[in-house]
Amino acid sequence: MCTAAAYKTKDHYFGRNLDYEFSYSETVTVTPRKYPFHFRRMGEMPSHYAMIGMAFVQQDYPLYYDATNERGLSMAGLNFPDNAVYKPEDPGKDNVTPFEFIPWILGQCATVREAREKLCNLNFLNEDFSPQLPLSPLHWMISDRFESIVAEPMEDGLKVYDNPVGVLTNNPPFDYHMTNLANYMGVSRREPVNRFSDQIRLIPYSRGMGGIGLPGDLSSGSRFVKAAFTLLNSRCGDTESESISQFFHILASVAQQKGCCQVEHGFEYTIYSSCCNTDKGIYYYTSYENGQITGVDMHKENLDGAELISFDLVQGQQINMLN
Repeated sequence: MCTAAAYKTKDHYFGRNLDYEFSYSETVTVTPRKYPFHFRRMGEMPSHYAMIGMAFVQQDYPLYYDATNERGLSMAGLNFPDNAVYKPEDPGKDNVTPFEFIPWILGQCATVREAREKLCNLNFLNEDFSPQLPLSPLHWMISDRFESIVAEPMEDGLKVYDNPVGVLTNNPPFDYHMTNLANYMGVSRREPVNRFSDQIRLIPYSRGMGGIGLPGDLSSGSRFVKAAFTLLNSRCGDTESESISQFFHILASVAQQKGCCQVEHGFEYTIYSSCCNTDKGIYYYTSYENGQITGVDMHKENLDGAELISFDLVQGQQINMLN
């Protein structure tokens, strides 16, 4: 399960928590403009916008979990089991497999508006990457510095939602999460006012009591509420240091720790958290074993090249000893 977020100070930031029970040895991967994308039904894209993000590279192909292109458009795919439905090939539509979706959009779209137009004729093709790598059930958040949308392939067709909160988690579908926020209208960052009764005198005994009622469990519904509350009430300076620090704090509010969510093959935990400055093309991340923020600047690479550029994640705590 995962949480994605979009956030704006002076610059625009986009990132996510990747929560799962094991890692695929993903890398921060830059795809330059002339790396040829060969799509299963949509032909070849020999040149395109450059992009950077977290990917599992297989057969020299970047299977992106999340990415941002050089124009500042960003995407993240999140787990959407029992709801995501992929279809057979439709001759009248643009047939794109889910693992091709991020490069297909980011390769040719500069804004959410342009991406939304591409979605109008899209069919998510039900075709695995390989027998060893079957498709994952996903939905996606797509953002630029002005707006965000959510794309959900469902049994009755592709649903596209405006996303005014800039947050996405997992099941149920996005429209449920937006409706569910109404259950928390009474939650506030301010000190609570006694509305219990005018017949008794009630006094707050602690700071933060306006937030009583915010969920604290690890379910996707609760993470959506907590991340939305934290992000929408966030206050931050405009410097790069302040902005990325605040973004990682927002993600940390819904991070998962090993041992708290047991699944069939172990424990789900936050494998990495990412934060991309989409205006500058700098991709920052932390990993579960390394809390130090590490960055990769796509513009320091040859973006006119034709080969993928990958950076292994820095693992192990980077501790700054003072004596």
